[in-house]
Formats: sequence, C-alpha cells, structure tokens
Amino acid sequence: MIRPAQTSDLDVLLSLTKACAADLLNRGIDQWNEHYPNQEAFASDFDNGVLFVYCVATRVVGCVALCTEMDQEYRSIEWLTNTTQHLYVHRLAVHPEHQGQGIARQLMDFAEDHAQKAGCASVRLDTFSVNKRNLKFYKARSYRITGEIFFPKQSEHPFVTLELVLNQRTKEK
Repeated sequence: MIRPAQTSDLDVLLSLTKACAADLLNRGIDQWNEHYPNQEAFASDFDNGVLFVYCVATRVVGCVALCTEMDQEYRSIEWLTNTTQHLYVHRLAVHPEHQGQGIARQLMDFAEDHAQKAGCASVRLDTFSVNKRNLKFYKARSYRITGEIFFPKQSEHPFVTLELVLNQRTKEK
C-alpha cells in the first residue's frame, strides 16, 4: 500500500535509506552515504507534502518523493520537453529485504500516474551512473537519458538524468 508519509515515518525512512546505502556499498556502488539522503531532505519532503511511503502490512519498506520544483542541479540539463510542468522523482528507496518484489515498479507506477493526473508533461529523475540495475530499470520503463550531473559529496562518478515524456508513453500503450 502506498500512502502519504506521516511524521512517525521519518526516523524509519532514515533507517531504511541507511540500509539501502550499506547494501549498495557492499555491491561497490557508492551512491548514498552519510550526506544523502538525510533528515533535512525527508523533513522538507514531508513539510511540502511530497513524501510517500510503501507499506507491507504496517511496516514502511519503501519511499519516494514526488516534487514539482526543479532542483538547481537540473538547470543545465537539456530536457526532452520544454514546458514548465514536470514531476521530479527523488529518494526512491526499497529496503534491501524487500527488493526484487516489484515495489520499486509500483512506486514508479504511482509516480507516473500522479504526474499524469497532475497534467505534467514528463517525469524526470536522476540515478547513479554506476548503478547498472537502476539504469536498466528506468530504460525498461521508456525513460531516456538526458545528461549527467555531479554530487561531489556523494561520489566522484556522475549521476545520469532521465526523462519520460508522458504523452509519448500514452501513445505507445
């Protein structure tokens, strides 16, 4: 079940993303660390009403932030669409114990449906260039690579920006 986050979820989300960061690091992927994701990012997402959680029974095992404001890091990217209404996906995470069960797919289905209902032209996001599993996941969902950005506090490697143009997605179905 996907629902809006509650205040009581914030500590759980930090624990969840720390577990994800440790799992990624064990696989040689230095995507997340002590700098990101952090308490401030989740608190801001919560305050802005853009943070959603995925629950199995009553346990929070996944999350995603669905924002309509473009982060500064994205300003230099040549996106596929020029309109001003887009959905930006951030902090998508599924606890390692629950990965491989289709939860990330359900969270992305939710994000894309949310964007469609809001009249957004596209869904935009970034993922770590070294995380081949994520790149394969988004490419299979018809996301197209639009550029690269860097987060020096996270890694020396680039993050890849991707975009799904929603009206093309609708035409393809």
